This record gives sequence, C-alpha cells and structure tokens, in this order.
Amino acid sequence: MSPDPQAFEKAVALIDAANAADPNLVSDHGEQYPKELLYSRRMSDMLERYRPNADDAVRLAVRAQHIQRWKSPRDAYPMNRKGYHQWRSQLYDFHAGTAAGLLAQAGYPDAFIQRVKLAIGKKDLKNNPDTQALEDVAALVFIEHYLQAFADSHPDYDEEKWLRIIRRTWNKMTEQGREFALSGAIRLPEPLLPLIRKALE
Repeated sequence: MSPDPQAFEKAVALIDAANAADPNLVSDHGEQYPKELLYSRRMSDMLERYRPNADDAVRLAVRAQHIQRWKSPRDAYPMNRKGYHQWRSQLYDFHAGTAAGLLAQAGYPDAFIQRVKLAIGKKDLKNNPDTQALEDVAALVFIEHYLQAFADSHPDYDEEKWLRIIRRTWNKMTEQGREFALSGAIRLPEPLLPLIRKALE
C-alpha cells in the first residue's frame, strides 16, 4: 500500500500524460502506442515482477526514467563519442528535472522529490540503491523487449561487438538482477541465446 495513494496515482497520471504526447508510435501485440508511454509501462511491469515491494520513490523513478525523451533528440549533439556522452548527461538532468516538476504538482515533498531525482539522474550508481534498482530494471527491460530489435537493426555488427554489448548490459546489473534474468522470469530473445550464453561464459 502506498503511503499516499492519491499523490502516487496523480503522479503516475501526470507522467503517463506527459509520455502520451510522444509523436513516435510503436506497435505491441497489434496495438499502436506512443513510444515512451509503452516504455514506461514496460518498466513498471518489470519492477512489479522483479521487486514487487518497491516503495513509491523507486516506482515513480522507474516510471519516469525516459519521460519525454523525444524532446532531446540524439542528433541535436555531435554524432561522435563526445557528443553521445554530452547527450546522455543532458538527458539524465532533463528527465530528472521534468519528473521533479510533475511530482511537485502531485503534492510530494522536496525530500521525496530529491530522492527520485537522484535515481533518474543516475547519481551515485554503486552506492544509491534506488539508482541501482532503476538500472537493474532498465537492463531487464532492454533484454526482454529491445535487444532483439536492436540486433535486427544492426545486422553489420560482428559477434565480438555483440558479446561486448551483452556483457556491458550484464555488468550494469546487480547479482540479484542477473539471477532474475536467468531464472526464467523474463523472456530472453531466442535467436540471441547462443550469443548470450557465450558472453556469460
């Protein structure tokens, strides 16, 4: 039970409304959804499966991780490694700030909002359990829902590059997250199973 169900429900509604404005549409089981709205729901679903007793701060950080991501496109930055890192750093701040404004509208106090901001902003990853919980969920969602599509869109990647991508994703997770991924609790992309097994040897 949420300590403040009304505030939580209002915050979720505000986050979903913000993501529902995404002009980019994607299909899921024959239905069309705004891209970031579907992503946020997948994140919340994964958290419920992975850590069903997570508190409101973690639940809202997970829900808002990609909030209005389309407003900060990758091509607004130089298309090189430096530009990529600039974009990612700015994204963390943008998502955290956007979520903070919506949580304030929902009536949450500053201390609660700061906690959510730290997680969404990927601050203190190895020491902040909220940030690490979000990172675990994001990696699990990527593996289940997006890894195969990413592979399909990069047919030029050789095996060694794929092994690095899989290991990098794996290394973002805690041991608990890795055990969850291999427990049968998520759907691993079947065509990539040989590569996944090889990467984890």
